[in-house]
Amino acid sequence: MARQLMATKMYVPPTRPGLVVRARLLDRLSSGAAARLTLVSAPPGFGKTTLLAEWVRTATAASRRVSWCSFDAAESDASSFWSYVMASLAAVVPGLDDARRELTAGGAAPSPQAITSLLNELAGAAEEVWLVLDDYHVIEDHDVHDGVRFLLEHLPPWVHVIISTRVDPDLPLSRWRVRGELVEIRAADLRFTREEAADYLQSAPGLELTATDIDALSERTEGWIAALQLAALSLRGREDVSGFIERFAGDDRYIVDYLMDEVLVHQPADVREFLLLTGVLDRLTPGLCDEVTGLGNGAQMLIGLERANMFVVALDDQLTWFRYHHLFADVLRARLLAERPAEMPPLHRRASNWYANQGFTDDAIRHALAAKDYERAGVLIEDALPQARRDRRDATLIGWLRALPAEVVRRNPVLTTLEAWTFLVAGDLDALESRLDHAEALLAGADSASPGAETAELRTLPASIALYRASLAQARGDLAGVMLHARRVLEVAGPDDHFWRGAAAGFLALAAWSQGNVQLALETFTSAVASLHSAGAIVDELNSTALLAEMWTVAGRPGKARALCERALAAADALGLGAARASADLQVELAELDLDAADLTSAEQRLAVAQPLGEREPNSESRYRWFLAAGRLAELRGDHAQAIALLDEAEVRYRPGYYPNVRPIAAMRARVWIAAADFARAEDWAADCGVGVNDEADYLKEYQHLTLVRLLLAKHAGQPDVLDSVVALLGRLEVAAQETGRAGSLVDIRALLAQAQNPGSADEVARSRPGAPGQLGEALTERELDVLRLLDTELTGPEIARRLFVSHNTLRTHTKHIFTKLDVTTRRGAVARARERGLG
Repeated sequence: MARQLMATKMYVPPTRPGLVVRARLLDRLSSGAAARLTLVSAPPGFGKTTLLAEWVRTATAASRRVSWCSFDAAESDASSFWSYVMASLAAVVPGLDDARRELTAGGAAPSPQAITSLLNELAGAAEEVWLVLDDYHVIEDHDVHDGVRFLLEHLPPWVHVIISTRVDPDLPLSRWRVRGELVEIRAADLRFTREEAADYLQSAPGLELTATDIDALSERTEGWIAALQLAALSLRGREDVSGFIERFAGDDRYIVDYLMDEVLVHQPADVREFLLLTGVLDRLTPGLCDEVTGLGNGAQMLIGLERANMFVVALDDQLTWFRYHHLFADVLRARLLAERPAEMPPLHRRASNWYANQGFTDDAIRHALAAKDYERAGVLIEDALPQARRDRRDATLIGWLRALPAEVVRRNPVLTTLEAWTFLVAGDLDALESRLDHAEALLAGADSASPGAETAELRTLPASIALYRASLAQARGDLAGVMLHARRVLEVAGPDDHFWRGAAAGFLALAAWSQGNVQLALETFTSAVASLHSAGAIVDELNSTALLAEMWTVAGRPGKARALCERALAAADALGLGAARASADLQVELAELDLDAADLTSAEQRLAVAQPLGEREPNSESRYRWFLAAGRLAELRGDHAQAIALLDEAEVRYRPGYYPNVRPIAAMRARVWIAAADFARAEDWAADCGVGVNDEADYLKEYQHLTLVRLLLAKHAGQPDVLDSVVALLGRLEVAAQETGRAGSLVDIRALLAQAQNPGSADEVARSRPGAPGQLGEALTERELDVLRLLDTELTGPEIARRLFVSHNTLRTHTKHIFTKLDVTTRRGAVARARERGLG
């Protein structure tokens, strides 16, 4: 609903009767010119907004440029927040059009680059600029906090920010406090002194208080401004003022309850009725109030309440949207619940209807839940589900589902399937299967029918159920089941159901990958990503690109994998923090490519960037991959204990369901033990892993087989019978990798073959193996032939060195010798000459 107000919502509350000019606090606010941030933090009722409003008037009179934003829950998401802020800033700072377009484009959280554009334009402002963010405590979106933190960390020296909030915001306050970059005004500062309380009470209309009365009220309210305001309202027109004040006692809760009774009792009946009926609303506008109350006097009443200072705050300068003071609203709701509890559900139901008709689904769902109209809430959730899924609002979906009673979910096949998805995320496969069975029974009419009209989700439910069954089969290692259910999705999905068709193609690709057929997997998964794009599931598309890149790496095309990831990462950054999970996954995949290329510094930097992004979704099925990459990095740096600890953490976070387990964590641990010469633990792994040197080639076991080979080469390099078995196993793996186009696997397999066939050779002095008779003036050594094979791939020099376990300088020496013996000067020439002569 706030969307239509964004361009006009720059508002500063008007001067109130009884306003006390608090010079000590106004001076403190002005001292924020020397700080990064001025924080006004206190519980409700301490006059934060009133103080800021008075300061803004003095600042404006002094020709300062001040932008005021007062938030409520509807502006708590990043897109609305920045739209509001930019509309407010643009009203006082000319020339922000480019930054405004960047920050509000696409309806997602802005990227750091977009905020940087704003900072650059603010840097050109000719005068001081102040940005006031009032009621910041309603902002719970981490994307907003991250963006504000970035803004504050890079502010030009003549731009200042004031935040007013009930609770301290998620910002590095301690660091700024130590640096002297933070000005703070807290509850203790905001409490009225005796003199300020006297000024306020003496200036309040309709009151004639003695000094004794003022002292008593000031002492008993302890300077709490809201209580003084309520007292002033309830004292108007009383004859026995001193007697009332003498009876005035109790802690804050009882003071508020008592005073609210007095305030409401002294209001006209129509005002009191309007207040009670609209107290259930977080925000007020005439049309909404008329729908809820049925009185038809919303516009007139809201303007009257605002002018009477009846705890109403205007949210725009056109006096169209309002809200009650939070404390006042809380008491109104408590009073209605105590006096007329049966009326609350119908009020919420009417509010839900109004919001739904206006297209504000989240608010409609919230009021339906508050009304305990769970059947309607379920239908609204069904309506909201497609867009929420595309936007990956997983936490919102889970919250809605948890707010519904279990029996409502169990009567609705769509909601039951949604619940099944939550068990998939949690890794509870048995519960997942049970919910899918129940959803199918409901859909088939074996149980009570689903309420409500048919929705888009209900129409595509057979495809949805089949897709989650494919996930279940994937998690259980049932490749036949994966393909069966994925094909079922394609059978029941319509031609325009791009999301489901793309997801099904993705599972077919994963099945092909699990079988080692990387070429088929690449073709199928590429089409899956295209379908996700057509469905508008951009975040899913970007997440899937990281997995597609891993397939290209297995195919021996790390350059292609890197290019895909870098393009997708640029797109994710353009979407902003709303695509944080995709950015994290892509950074981790790029870090893995860096590790393959032995670029540990770049890998570390990428993991550092990915870590806070990934922590935003700690239960994501891909979160464990960060720990795998970090474990590899620790191993390559020789910190084996840290590597094991990181792999252990990855194992805790691992959830089966989406990706084939082609790199088991237990085998990764075994490789660390082998690198650390801890052969006893590695041999324990070998005894338990279920693979042996006499096995047939199986891609899902290939990583384990190659780990076993590493162990045997390290521990039994001098035993011919062991080496013969190793060479035979590697030969079978080599044939399988060649047949299915896994050039990446071939690199590892052939490097290990070279070691197995030459167990006594060192990296720099390898045994000679003559080439074909009459073809070479000088034969290539065994190691040079190994290098030559790898030159016929897309691997870079550092990547080849990493595969062969040699330094980059040693690799250059081998390459130079190869060029000399083959009479060529380039890598491409060496490969071509070798093919001519039948080498490799």
